[in-house]
Amino acid sequence: MWECPNCERLFKNTNQSHMCTKIGIGEVFLNKPDELVIAYDDIVQVVSRWVPCSIGASVHSVVFTSQKAWLIIKPMKKELDVKFYCDSPIESEKLKRTYRTGPKYAHHIRIQHSDQLDDEFFELLRAGFEYSLQ
Repeated sequence: MWECPNCERLFKNTNQSHMCTKIGIGEVFLNKPDELVIAYDDIVQVVSRWVPCSIGASVHSVVFTSQKAWLIIKPMKKELDVKFYCDSPIESEKLKRTYRTGPKYAHHIRIQHSDQLDDEFFELLRAGFEYSLQ
């Protein structure tokens, strides 16, 4: 893993291209509803136990990295856009959108509050985490 000397985020490849920014995770959630902050905190409590796991802020999102970026959470006006990657499309009513991006598939779930964070939600994220370790 390579750590950018400017933004201190971790990347798979040395000198990997990225939007270099030095903002804190809290800044990504400025002026967002409390329900979104609580839901984000609840997600972090679970996925931060999956190792390796590094969490860093990007311009408008929070990026979770193991051997590569595997989870991106973007706070929107009224919901969190939770995006994770897998090597094949997944079937679930929780998914708002799935599309192919190169050799992998991006899956999006929209969350408005912590009540939506059930076992199936974390099983889907775990599939993305496991894919990132390959």
